[in-house]
Amino acid sequence: LKGDLHTHTKYSDGEFSPEEMIKKAIELGFEYIAITDHSKSEKQANGMDEKKLEKYLKELENLQKKYPQIHILKGSEVKVLKDGSLDFSKKILSQLDFVIAGVHSGFKMSKEDMTKRVLRTLDEPIHLLAHPTGRKVNKRESYEIDLDKVFEKAKERGVLMEINSSERLDLRDFYIKKARELGLRFAINSDAHHTEHFKNLEFGIAQARRGWLEAKDVVNTFNWKDLQKLLINK
Repeated sequence: LKGDLHTHTKYSDGEFSPEEMIKKAIELGFEYIAITDHSKSEKQANGMDEKKLEKYLKELENLQKKYPQIHILKGSEVKVLKDGSLDFSKKILSQLDFVIAGVHSGFKMSKEDMTKRVLRTLDEPIHLLAHPTGRKVNKRESYEIDLDKVFEKAKERGVLMEINSSERLDLRDFYIKKARELGLRFAINSDAHHTEHFKNLEFGIAQARRGWLEAKDVVNTFNWKDLQKLLINK
């Protein structure tokens, strides 16, 4: 992996500043990192409102000047609302380099309603669907969702599927294999909330291998130039 596309800082529920996370990424030899703190409706995770986001974006711009040896993507993990819309406007989202959509509530919806919800989300200007089934290993089962429909729509919209390397290990290996057969691409991310969480990427890599992925299927094996082309063409 040449970078991590899902990380958190003190701007939401992370334990370290953006600078500390970036310095750790440089130490690990990453070419790039996406800082993706939570959006405003994610109250439990101290999500950023528009005013806080403005300060956050400015700090990331300044850090890019300070650390030119790594490419810093200004991102956010934006909450999927009950109807499938996002809690930042398209105008706000357009200021971000990398937009992640994540379901963080309403897990008990019916399979039909959850599927409709996520299908609507895939019509939003997003790059990646985070932890697509919502599971946490030995803590929470996946919510009910028709992933065949989700994968088809994600393929149509060019949305990446996440392999989340944290306690979620989501997607599961058999879903990874199915999504790959449909031609989807993936990102293996740490979802780091601490500088030590980057080491969890090895679990995501193992999960990807169990799903029969190769490097060409995983966008954060790409060098910066090729990743940038993919994001611009989104």
